[in-house]
Amino acid sequence: MKALVYNGSRDVSVKEVPDARIERPTDVLVRITATNICGSDLHMYEGRTDLEPGKVLGHENLGVVVEVGEGVERVKVGDHVCLPFNIGCGFCRNCETGMPSYCLMANPDPEMAGAAYGFAGMGPYSGGQAEYLRVPFGDFNCLRLPEDAEEKEDDYVMVADIFPTGWHATRLAGLKPGESCVVYGAGPVGLMAAYSALLQGASQVMVVDRHPDRLRLVERMGAIAVDDSKGDPVEQILNLTDGRRADCGCECVGYQAHDHLGVEHPEMTMNNLVKSVKFTGGIGVVGIFLPSDPGASDEMARNGRLTFDMGTFWFQGQKIGTGQAPVKAYNRQLRDMIHRDRAKPSFIVSHDLPLQRAPEAYEHFDNREDGWTKVVLKPALA
Repeated sequence: MKALVYNGSRDVSVKEVPDARIERPTDVLVRITATNICGSDLHMYEGRTDLEPGKVLGHENLGVVVEVGEGVERVKVGDHVCLPFNIGCGFCRNCETGMPSYCLMANPDPEMAGAAYGFAGMGPYSGGQAEYLRVPFGDFNCLRLPEDAEEKEDDYVMVADIFPTGWHATRLAGLKPGESCVVYGAGPVGLMAAYSALLQGASQVMVVDRHPDRLRLVERMGAIAVDDSKGDPVEQILNLTDGRRADCGCECVGYQAHDHLGVEHPEMTMNNLVKSVKFTGGIGVVGIFLPSDPGASDEMARNGRLTFDMGTFWFQGQKIGTGQAPVKAYNRQLRDMIHRDRAKPSFIVSHDLPLQRAPEAYEHFDNREDGWTKVVLKPALA
């Protein structure tokens, strides 16, 4: 089958690889019809992780079931399914308590909790930027889609990762209806965090970024765009909230945070959030921070450490929640919101492209070129 393979830093290509196949009785084989390029794919694409060459990328996947293992009971051939990016077994302690993002069984590394498709350090699983994908523990991991699955494919594929991850950011932050929320980062996850806040009844949603195409999407959804290239974002948030600061905030950038001149400051968004959120307010961190960063410019950052304003954070009595989204905690509800026309996350999609154009799409997306806000790859497209 054809799949997108990581060769090294900023080098990916579509190659012939061994066909995905049923390996265990609980596996499901899915023909991929839509798979997204995620912002976290760019960390790997840029060589900022320890991803090994030869890995098939892609963790935001949707498709049609073409084969099931003999131990699969619920999922049937022909079902349209969306696949959470995190792979859970469904029966370990963490899965049973609603945290499949930290499954204790799916990753063979005994020092790790959690597994994902095509992701550095998250197990041996191939990604779905390919024609077919093996789905372990298929009954647990396949979210079946309703009869409008093809019509709303670009909406449903967002339920694999970024829509639940954005929603999770607001839950970690403790957002309540009527409150204000500030989001740092207007990439796909940041846009989904802002969108989720609006869907949950936030009275004021402010999103900090500097890319004009992203800020246009912020305004289109009804949130407030804050351009940090035009002034201190903390001061702008203070002005927008009459000095009170936001009730809660979301970090949707991660360890490659940088200023408007392109200089990296891994701690920048975290410390800005501490200053942008009220005393006793909550902060949800879904931007990726890793234990190591081989491409960092200083030793602290290379070891996954940053200079955090702990004193100010503690003095203000704030709270922080972090980590990968447990997609299955939210995906059924978000699927149903799409089905009932209460949510349409595909408004961020800028390009539907065939799989063969994935290397070009990675380059444009990585360069943050205007108009490249979210790419959906479709293997069936010519």
